[in-house]
Amino acid sequence: MCGIVGLAGQFSQSEAAQLASRMSGTIVHRGPDDEGLWATDGFAFAMRRLSIIDLAGGHQPIWSDDGVGIIFNGEIYNYRALRAELEASGYVFASHSDTEVILHLYRRDGLDMLQRLEGMFAICLYDRRQGLLYLIRDRFGVKPLYYAELDGTFYFASEIKAILQVLPRRPELNRQALHDYLTLRYVPAPDTIWRGIRKLPPAHRLTYSFGSGLQHPERYWRLDFAASELNSARDYSAEFSSLFLSAVEKRLVAADVPVGVLLSGGLDSSAVSAAAVELGHKDFHTFSVAFAEGGPYDETPYARTVAAHIGSQHHEIRIDRETFISFLPELVHHSDEPLADLASVPLHFVSRLARREVKVVLSGEGSDEMLAGYNFDRLGRLLNRLRAIEQWTPACARQMLGRLPIGGEAGAWLRLWAQHGWKDMLAAKPYHMTSHWDEAEKRLLWREPGNFDSTFERLRDCYRASADVHPIDQVQQIYSADWLTEDLLMKADKMSMATSLEVREPFLDHALAEWASKLPLVWRIGDAATGYQSKRILRDFCRRRLPPSILDRPKQGFPVPAYGWLAGDLNAWADSLLFGRDSRVAELFRMEHARPLLASAGAGNEASAHKIWVLIVLEHWLRAWT
Repeated sequence: MCGIVGLAGQFSQSEAAQLASRMSGTIVHRGPDDEGLWATDGFAFAMRRLSIIDLAGGHQPIWSDDGVGIIFNGEIYNYRALRAELEASGYVFASHSDTEVILHLYRRDGLDMLQRLEGMFAICLYDRRQGLLYLIRDRFGVKPLYYAELDGTFYFASEIKAILQVLPRRPELNRQALHDYLTLRYVPAPDTIWRGIRKLPPAHRLTYSFGSGLQHPERYWRLDFAASELNSARDYSAEFSSLFLSAVEKRLVAADVPVGVLLSGGLDSSAVSAAAVELGHKDFHTFSVAFAEGGPYDETPYARTVAAHIGSQHHEIRIDRETFISFLPELVHHSDEPLADLASVPLHFVSRLARREVKVVLSGEGSDEMLAGYNFDRLGRLLNRLRAIEQWTPACARQMLGRLPIGGEAGAWLRLWAQHGWKDMLAAKPYHMTSHWDEAEKRLLWREPGNFDSTFERLRDCYRASADVHPIDQVQQIYSADWLTEDLLMKADKMSMATSLEVREPFLDHALAEWASKLPLVWRIGDAATGYQSKRILRDFCRRRLPPSILDRPKQGFPVPAYGWLAGDLNAWADSLLFGRDSRVAELFRMEHARPLLASAGAGNEASAHKIWVLIVLEHWLRAWT
């Protein structure tokens, strides 16, 4: 696990080396064990290394004898099998690292080698023979990779701060990115918060030619959710068990250092832990975090139950409100962009705890997106009921049903169905994990009006791209392509790597994901005959491996009490921060339109509290970076 940086432009060798060294110096936390740098006239690249595989011999950059160099951030879980195959083809290795495996695989297969890689990665290949530079990001975007072409110079890095470090001036804020952030609480790819700096999207590769410049990113892999019909001849449980156990095993053994587990006590991380024990990995370390408030904000009793069940060495940490608030300036420094997922804070502290014992942990991230978690079972039940009604109801009667004076969420769904039908109602909404500030609110908020693209229309475009499949498939498609990468995985990478800890996600094994994307809906969310339940295939796997108290727990996200804090004395703190004389968000927004929301949050309205926290994180980000 590492951090990588580089630049190409009109520089002498010494100038390029100096700039690359400055870039590398900003991401020491990503790799405190080793560093490497190489430069020539017009180009330099560098890396920081967290030694996990081939501790003594994995120094980078690594060069082939015919002039190809590589720096690499990530892990290739099938590197041993690939190495054996390459050795049988006559390739000679100077190290035992997975980095050198990628290099020789590229020499043999070119960029077709990407189809063979199993893992998470951000790769830079420098091919002096062809005068080309390749940047490649893994299938799900577990490892971030940013790039920019500004004033005739090309830059790339694992973190934006490395690029900002060497720019002659700070770029302008990307107002469209800010507009989207207000709704989504993250900046969606390929934009970043800075104009001119972009994210390389997941499953894409980018080519930079030293002769002709930057080329458009190209996709090399795609995951398409499309549920298949149930086949009674197949044993879906056995298929899942084989794929999942293999995914966990690969992420446990591809390391020359101890590996632990981030254990929340929820189904996903508990399943990973149980799988590890079944595979023979005993007495490993597990780590949990909770808030000092206790009650619903403390899941450690469940984590302890699992730890006792599997026999792990369990560690816990608690954080209080003062710790949470004082960490916010550090949060926005580590995250590079405003990211208002408040679970980032406890994730950082449990990562810090884990780093005392291990360098690598497994997590349950990605299970909900791949296997239909969250509330997709309830959503599926609603869709199936409306579908049945629609089959026997004329269009005119459907419109009449939509006019019934039914309030609340049920009435809203009924009106949406009446207008659009069961197949298109989620796209019309559009249904998404996060939907905070709406377009009308944002138009009022901006001080300087702009011609902004609608964030909601962007989401509808995503639905339209998969309109021919079941709505549950559509939601999983969008969540896995957007929310998963830009919120969950970005949060996991930035908060863990800030502590020099690597996180691995078995549920994002691409062979498992490809299988899950075609899994019949009855094995994802159940049906009227089997009973509706989220992640049915995973629950079936866990039924004989975990205690019933874990298996039958209702799904919840990581509980953060910060929204409720705004209903107490933290309301005055937020008022001073956002509406006081030093407010930075007030330079962008007409904050009189936000003040009623703070009052509403003070009265306990959670939707208003979400919107205020989006502004609080942005305020800290603006103070840190502008």
